[in-house]
Amino acid sequence: MEEKKQLQVPEINTTLRQDTIQLPEVIRSCSGIKIFGKKIKSIVYSTDIAIIRNINADAVIAVYPFTPHPTITKCITEAADIPVFSGVGGGLTQGKRSVHMSMFAESQGAIGVVVNSPTPMSTIKDIHDVIAIPIVGTVTSIYADIEAKLEAGVAILNVSGGKHTAQIVQDIRQSFPEVPIIATGGPTEASIQATIEAGANAITYTPPTNGALFSQKMDKYRVLEKENYEKIHHSTK
Repeated sequence: MEEKKQLQVPEINTTLRQDTIQLPEVIRSCSGIKIFGKKIKSIVYSTDIAIIRNINADAVIAVYPFTPHPTITKCITEAADIPVFSGVGGGLTQGKRSVHMSMFAESQGAIGVVVNSPTPMSTIKDIHDVIAIPIVGTVTSIYADIEAKLEAGVAILNVSGGKHTAQIVQDIRQSFPEVPIIATGGPTEASIQATIEAGANAITYTPPTNGALFSQKMDKYRVLEKENYEKIHHSTK
């Protein structure tokens, strides 16, 4: 049998976009999750608009350790050129505020809303009753009641269990073979691959901070400045 020919993928870039953050290629090996016809494999974990506009992720998960606010949701969804999963609370923020935030996120174009692990099932049910986009439920440990979350209306699980993430994913996959799972991949290609092999359909990636990226760029500028200085002074001797 003739082997299937691998198609070449043309790649286009420009000088002004050459610093775009490239996610680890291993993420491409996961199955992805198709939402409203869009297949999503890689998800950047960030609320930094500059990062979001300069990364090759398929989507962004915009959750943050503060009370969710409509202004933040509005800014991110308007600035992003990729689908946005918007955080709507679940820890300190629950009940009606989470419901209202979910409605606002949907009206602003979010592809899904994310509820934190402590979110009461009653809040998840109330959100599920009023929005037409999927609810992403965060799972942080093996003690999460997955069945209750799914019954309440969670459509996608978001596993963020630190070093135990791959094991949690594997445990969930054994009991719920069809549920869509997003998971943190960790800092290395090996840890990302392990999470995918455990059963994750999509991977979240935490990018370098602006400070770290600027530090790398400043190092290059210092080298260039030194070279220019030596060139000028060498030519005048």
